Amino acid sequence: MGSLGALVKHPDDFYPLLKLKMASRHAERQIPSEPHWAFCFSMLHKVSRSFALVIQQLDTELKNAVCIFYLVLRALDTVEDDTSVATDIKVPILEEFYRHIYDRDWHFSCGTKNYKVLMDEFHHVSTAFLELEKGYQEAIEDITKRMGAGMAKFICKEVETVGDYDEYCHYVAGLVGLGLSKLFHACGTEDLAPDTLSNSMGLFLQKTNIIRDYLEDINEIPKSRMFWPRQIWGKYVNKLEDLKYEENSVKAVQCLNDMVTNALIHVDDCLKYMSALRDPAIFRFCAIPQVMAIGTLALCYNNIEVFRGVVKMRRGLTAKVIDRTNTMADVYGAFYDFCCMLKAKVDKNDPCAQKTSSRLDSILKTCRDSGVLNERKSYIIPNQTNYTPLLAVLLFILLAITWLIEDPMGQIN
Repeated sequence: MGSLGALVKHPDDFYPLLKLKMASRHAERQIPSEPHWAFCFSMLHKVSRSFALVIQQLDTELKNAVCIFYLVLRALDTVEDDTSVATDIKVPILEEFYRHIYDRDWHFSCGTKNYKVLMDEFHHVSTAFLELEKGYQEAIEDITKRMGAGMAKFICKEVETVGDYDEYCHYVAGLVGLGLSKLFHACGTEDLAPDTLSNSMGLFLQKTNIIRDYLEDINEIPKSRMFWPRQIWGKYVNKLEDLKYEENSVKAVQCLNDMVTNALIHVDDCLKYMSALRDPAIFRFCAIPQVMAIGTLALCYNNIEVFRGVVKMRRGLTAKVIDRTNTMADVYGAFYDFCCMLKAKVDKNDPCAQKTSSRLDSILKTCRDSGVLNERKSYIIPNQTNYTPLLAVLLFILLAITWLIEDPMGQIN
């Protein structure tokens, strides 16, 4: 009933959802025939269908490099995330992972479900990696080495300060931004972006995920994963896990708003990075996750449900973002809309209200100064349609027939 209710309330979601499903099916049919490449692209669809969909727009050479880059880092992340692996085993693997990608025989059993399959059959990824051009190999090796070392560092170190938080996010996501910029440059279509801007692209996505995934991470078995910095949460509670308890709801929301305000620091850099991109496919590849991130933050802000379950954009809105994000005008418009939504939720009594409003005002000014806001469709102003509830139900039935009830999207990252 949740999908039906969403479609009745937002019948204009139907066409973007249909287009998304068709694109997803088309992407699944593009799996290469060679066994190692077939494994890699099939696995990509299983661990991140949204990512698999977006990279299909890239040319073949860059698409292959980005696919392998993603799977290598996803495997590295699987080792880091598996709290059942002892530290004395995990740390050396993280530090040496950049060497393992050259070894067709290496594998390590960890993770669960599709991630375990990725790790058990990692030789397919290594085989594909060794077929990439040397420039791509060097970029992937460099980022894998630096990320593995950073992850190993934080296995033995807690995130205490905001500086620690930024450093951790740099290792696990900012370096992804740097690596992608290197791949874009290696294929000859883009100038090499400044590291500071590439880093912010990764940090904005990672901080959004860390905020949204609080409950999943704190409830991790056998050991909690704690990425929120003590410098922020320590202002509100004695222990990070205290935020999930109902008696601390007011403090939890205030802490959440503080975290969202911190993430907004990176938006201006992200807009600068995207505005410099020339290739339309690379632009969409970079822009869609960023728009989804600001949309997710707008939903999470001042929302106690972050501490009760999963807060994410509805499927139809996700489909609209993918369908509508084609130009920088679309990006400015989306950021403007979602920041307006976020600003409307700011409580003047919130401890961070002034700082939050100031950062939002800066983003809104940047979007207005672009001079292109009148060129976009609004995400928060309802479109005038002639849909009736009955028609919406009929559309829902058609969605069911085409399997659109299934979630066509994965996470942001």
